[in-house]
Amino acid sequence: MELYVPILVLAIIAAGFAVFSVGIAPFTGPKRWNRAKLDAYECGIEPTPQPVGGGRFPLKYMITAMLFIVFDIEIIFLYPWAVAFDQLGVFGLVEMVLFIVTVLVAYAYVWRRRGLDWD
Repeated sequence: MELYVPILVLAIIAAGFAVFSVGIAPFTGPKRWNRAKLDAYECGIEPTPQPVGGGRFPLKYMITAMLFIVFDIEIIFLYPWAVAFDQLGVFGLVEMVLFIVTVLVAYAYVWRRRGLDWD
């Protein structure tokens, strides 16, 4: 049971930080209200009219979403590798370097093709 104490302490600290942040925000945040901020689901920017059919998402949005998924999956693979790094040895290091190089080549390709520019 004592192995779970650090996880429990971390969960308590995280919950305490979340409650503290939400509780202190009304007292410390700026209070600049306008009509757009009082509208539901708006962030303060005046909404623009949308087409009746809902419109289409730009292709750059889809590319950005796919890039996010690729790098998110990379992080998912890095966690177990970091945990088992001692047992994997040099083989594990070489495999992870190859994996990261592959992802960086894809990132460089997208960067060179200006897939990250949001115009």
